[in-house]
Amino acid sequence: MPVDCPLPPPPPAPAPPPPSPASAPKKKLYQTIASRRSPVEGDHTEARFLLSQRESRFRKDLQWILVNTYVPSLIQDGPQCGLVALWMAAQLRQPQLRIDMETLVQTAKRRGYTVHGEMFSANNMALLAEEACGCKAELLLGGLNNNNATAIITHLWGRQPVVIPYDEDYNHEPCQRSGHRAHWAVASGVLLGLDQRSVGQEHIQPDPTLSWLYLPSDTTCPCPVGSAGLREVYILAKQGKSLRYQLWSLDSVTQSNEQLRTMDPQRASDGTQYVVPQGGVEAGLAGQAVLLHTRTQKCECRKSLCSLTTTDLNLSNPPTMVSFLFRSSCPSLCEFSRSRLLHHRDMDQSFNAVF
Repeated sequence: MPVDCPLPPPPPAPAPPPPSPASAPKKKLYQTIASRRSPVEGDHTEARFLLSQRESRFRKDLQWILVNTYVPSLIQDGPQCGLVALWMAAQLRQPQLRIDMETLVQTAKRRGYTVHGEMFSANNMALLAEEACGCKAELLLGGLNNNNATAIITHLWGRQPVVIPYDEDYNHEPCQRSGHRAHWAVASGVLLGLDQRSVGQEHIQPDPTLSWLYLPSDTTCPCPVGSAGLREVYILAKQGKSLRYQLWSLDSVTQSNEQLRTMDPQRASDGTQYVVPQGGVEAGLAGQAVLLHTRTQKCECRKSLCSLTTTDLNLSNPPTMVSFLFRSSCPSLCEFSRSRLLHHRDMDQSFNAVF
């Protein structure tokens, strides 16, 4: 009689596969492009390349003068365009400031200016610049034309950065989308087209590459923004989606800036929380920009004119002191202080001697 043999036990179940390592977040197109390139360094190197590419656009009957101070590039990670623009601008601070993006982001979050890195308030941008970057920040209101255009040109001529919100087109240039493409850039240079001989040859020198372009011969070259011969104005700017400089007409930036009104409806309804000021995007960004005064060290005079009182100015011979300051090694301070001096001029006619 056959004997039943017990069946062998089933083999053990195979062990589960090891968990796959967390995949890195998918890069956006601009991040992929930037990862394959290197920034072009130098105050004028990239500007010359841009101008040579577009040479036919510039009137050769004008005197073209370029001023720029190179700012390092940084590619944004998420909606951090404003903070990236501020970080780039802060690299011009003197004495040099060492601040990383994470510190800047955390400071903005702690102050309630942002949730994810977004900045929909130029006023908050100015406050953050002063606290986190140690720069004096000047908020411009009421549009980027007229007196504010003069302030921007003078500021850039003094080799100081301007942080500007605008609507960004697909090629990063200014466009007009009612704020749906709101973005930030930092301007660090200016290109002026003037009637011939508007600026004396003693203040400028020919560019070694482009025969129709001139560079200031030194930092004492006066800004020709008040010249009746000023015809065209361009700014050199960087933003967080490219390593490269952009060259934009100031008029196009002004028009883009003034029509920032509403957030992209798709973004506004995606359930993500953002910090938007009372009055919305228009109240926070439209017609506004931030001038950063990045030179914080004392100049030769040992005292900043922006803090001087009338009594201070009258302690000694005002024209002598002011003339010295205007010829000191701190030209940006002198440009910034000019409005302060004009305020005091009427109190002592001897000030007219230096204006």
